[in-house]
Amino acid sequence: MEYILAGLLMGIMGSFHCAGMCGPIVLAIPLPGEAWYTKFTGLIFYHLGRTLTYTLMGLVFGLIGLGFSLAGIQRWVAMGTGIIMILTVLLPYITKKTLFSSNLLNRITLLIQRLFFPLLNKKSWIGLFLAGALNGLLPCGLVYVALGSALAFGGVVPSTLFMISFGLATAPMLIAISLAGNLVTKRVRTAINKAIPVMIVIVGLLFILRGANLGIPFLSPPLAKMEISQENTDSKVPPCCRKHQGN
Repeated sequence: MEYILAGLLMGIMGSFHCAGMCGPIVLAIPLPGEAWYTKFTGLIFYHLGRTLTYTLMGLVFGLIGLGFSLAGIQRWVAMGTGIIMILTVLLPYITKKTLFSSNLLNRITLLIQRLFFPLLNKKSWIGLFLAGALNGLLPCGLVYVALGSALAFGGVVPSTLFMISFGLATAPMLIAISLAGNLVTKRVRTAINKAIPVMIVIVGLLFILRGANLGIPFLSPPLAKMEISQENTDSKVPPCCRKHQGN
């Protein structure tokens, strides 16, 4: 349940960032039909496609995180993820340079756009669903933070539930903008965009605390709850079968 709430919270807070970054895209979507409910249905298909992409990402990163957990290094992954999050915010301010090549991100964006717009022009619900799925692949700092969170959870189910909740929570704001125009003023979007780096640093600090093994419930759980040890695994094997494990 905590993973769903965390995903919803990050999605709701981040939806204002989405309004600034993806607002122009959703405003330009050619929705099928004239009635509002037909357009609304088209938008639901679009955002379900986007959420599907986030779900698959959560599944993949959950599997990777599970592998780290089985290897007994999940606490270091959590701390490393937190440090990387903080550095992505602080280093550009210190060095006055971006951490990632804008040329590479631009190439990825252009490649996705070449596939994206032909799907929109079909003006069908399937086309909108597939376009939404492609939209989920667009470079986005907020999505990267969400994926870092999914990786640090160290399990397939929590990571997947987190990304599903995150994707669904970002949809209402974008749907409202699509149906009613630009509801969020430029001043509000600017303020939210300035708050996003602060949120990233806070999440990074939480992950560092999560891996620090301080024994604080929910915030910094004991090591035994973060990692799957061999002793815990052996305890689940029936006594009659333990003598055969070495064979």
